[in-house]
Amino acid sequence: MKSVTPNTPVKQLFAAFALMGATALSATLPTAVLADTFSLHSSDIQQGKPLTDKHVFNGFGCSGANQSPQLEWKNVPAGTRSFAITAYDPDAPTGSGWWHWVAYNLPANATSLASNAGSPEAGLMPTGAVQGRTDFGSTGFGGACPPVGHGLHRYQFTVHALKVEKLDLDPNASAAMVGFMINANRLEKASIEATYQR
Repeated sequence: MKSVTPNTPVKQLFAAFALMGATALSATLPTAVLADTFSLHSSDIQQGKPLTDKHVFNGFGCSGANQSPQLEWKNVPAGTRSFAITAYDPDAPTGSGWWHWVAYNLPANATSLASNAGSPEAGLMPTGAVQGRTDFGSTGFGGACPPVGHGLHRYQFTVHALKVEKLDLDPNASAAMVGFMINANRLEKASIEATYQR
């Protein structure tokens, strides 16, 4: 018996439906995945946008308000036992960048920091949190202050989800040492990169 095959229009119809289904699935999957991704947000700074004078250092020839930005993080990874916050300029002409903020031992139930939480005098950090020594030689947040005419600098604000309840460090430990311990104990991180130039 001669086999009967569907005519060409029917084949094309089935193929079109299959393609539409695959396209719809591929279009929705990334959105679903992104919705569950550990993420950092701020009402003060935006990805790829310039910092305002509010977040500029007050000293070294700069005259800003020297306030850390408001930060909020979502979709915390399973197993997180504490958080650390860093602000880093990889474009500083030092050979090793510039650490503007290192804070650690934030409790696992923390989900945000208020604007200016990086000021030790403000008392806005969660209980038990430690603000380490920055490359300015002081504790707390130190704002942007790149050399005049050096071009655009990037400022990477990052929240790190850690697998340990605390980093057992000397309060005077260097930012590089804090960074080493963060990397050794990190589950995931989320960042916002802003810019500034003089």
